[in-house]
Amino acid sequence: MHFNRFGLAFDYPDNWSVDTDDSADRYATVTVYAPGGGFWSVSGHAPGGDPRELSAAVVVQMKKEYQDLDSEAASDDVGGQTLPGFDMNFYCLDLTNTAQVRTLETPDAIYLIVCQAEDREWDEISPVFAAMTTSFVTATGATEPDDDD
Repeated sequence: MHFNRFGLAFDYPDNWSVDTDDSADRYATVTVYAPGGGFWSVSGHAPGGDPRELSAAVVVQMKKEYQDLDSEAASDDVGGQTLPGFDMNFYCLDLTNTAQVRTLETPDAIYLIVCQAEDREWDEISPVFAAMTTSFVTATGATEPDDDD
């Protein structure tokens, strides 16, 4: 399936459900839920801020909810762009969970991408999360062209 609303565009699996929050008419949040409970979310924020502060704020909020949360700085390279953020691990209902937060800065916005799943599901759907992130970054036009073009 392809999502394309509120200036946010990405591909996602057919059997996943989509929830949107466009209460501000701009810089909407879109969350896509896997059948097993994991989710991938993207939200737009005003340009000009510090993307690292935005992702660090997510970690602070998660630590308030999950006192045993472990986090470490991390980044992904997608289409020639570095997406800085954090990897997190925590317990919820006696199950281990993994979450990632990454940011993408463009001239128009700072995008916050968050994905989370229970660890038994993580290994299966983390490649899907990565593909969704890649499709989103590509749709923003933030990818660098290949040298072969």
